[in-house]
Amino acid sequence: MKTRFINGVSTSPSMSLGLLVTENALQVQPDTQEDCKELVRVDQPDPDTRRKAYLWCREFLHGAWKSLADADFHITVIRGGLSNKLFLCSLPDCLDSVGDEPRSVLLRLYGAILQMSCNKGESRQSNKENHFQGAEAMVLESVMFAILAERELGPKLYGIFPQGRLEQYVPSRKLDTCELSDSSISAEVAEKMAKFHGMTMPFNKEPKWLFGTMDKYLSQVMRLNFTRESHLRRFNRLLGYNLPQEMEMLKSLLESTHSPVVFCHNDCQEGNILLLKGRQSSDKQKLMLIDFEYSSYNYRGFDIGNHFCEWMYDYNCDEFPFFKVNTQNYPTKAQQLHFIESYLRESDQGFDNLSAEDQMKLKEELYVEVNRFSLASHFFWGLWSIIQARLSTIQFGYLEYAQARFDAYFQQKKIWVV
Repeated sequence: MKTRFINGVSTSPSMSLGLLVTENALQVQPDTQEDCKELVRVDQPDPDTRRKAYLWCREFLHGAWKSLADADFHITVIRGGLSNKLFLCSLPDCLDSVGDEPRSVLLRLYGAILQMSCNKGESRQSNKENHFQGAEAMVLESVMFAILAERELGPKLYGIFPQGRLEQYVPSRKLDTCELSDSSISAEVAEKMAKFHGMTMPFNKEPKWLFGTMDKYLSQVMRLNFTRESHLRRFNRLLGYNLPQEMEMLKSLLESTHSPVVFCHNDCQEGNILLLKGRQSSDKQKLMLIDFEYSSYNYRGFDIGNHFCEWMYDYNCDEFPFFKVNTQNYPTKAQQLHFIESYLRESDQGFDNLSAEDQMKLKEELYVEVNRFSLASHFFWGLWSIIQARLSTIQFGYLEYAQARFDAYFQQKKIWVV
């Protein structure tokens, strides 16, 4: 069976990866800042963000939060987000709880990811359409988050507002990249992904998200401009890959690759997998998937292939470009088959009843599927990162990351495109 792609951007959640924007998100970031190698990350938000966070907590939370004085409000920056800005908001120890209100909550502020309507070439009508799509995506993503919270598949939801939301703070830590290769962790990630894929969600079930979004990304990339010489050199090198032709080749390859359409996480990297406090030594149910803003109906192969790609990237770096890449960490075939077997055992009720030969046949077929779709992961996030380089205020080497993803794309292409 051939995979069928549908043109246009999906109306499922996060139809364009974060048309989830703040009031000021339509401002393209200036390309004249000092060399980002000089940037350092801060642990405290700016005064305006702190004030807004205090008011949101007062308005949306109950109990002791209602009597909390501004001076007693605790807020710190949580590192690790490349799309959103994350903050931990807490009550002071000296203020007693009134009821069952949370003592700490996570504040998520949506990033300015794809709102390109500020381009001078855009019409007023296009601006309105982008604004509408952003609002629609924000509503859909919030609905999805609430559903997952009610099903106890994600953190609780405490408040939603145009700029972001307040979520349950789960005592935990994010996985480190090196832990993705741990056999018990890999097996549980596979199990949780299979359960995620098995959900029925009230969203458009046509697989528009992947290439619909990539088409829009590519169109925006081809209209971008950079003024700083160092940025321009990197950007021109990326354009030299003839991205439109490469994407047509990729579409053709994946059209011939069968992959079921399921409800996908689409960003299952270590930073979006929590190791729950107190369960570290447990063999099972020690993990929680978070950050669903990219989730939509999509091809199964992309979700698994994308996860495998993330084994190579470590985002826990304090120095520019704020990530490290090691292509040798891409999972071996044995590691992939371990993951795939756990996935199939959870997603296919009859898998254990098959003969060893038939089980291996299914695993080998999925192995080919996910490695072909891993090419789409590199291409997708490569385009995304080029756009982020012009939009995001987050301190990260986005053009360097785009180069790393396209380098990996061409390396993988030699293996999987005959």
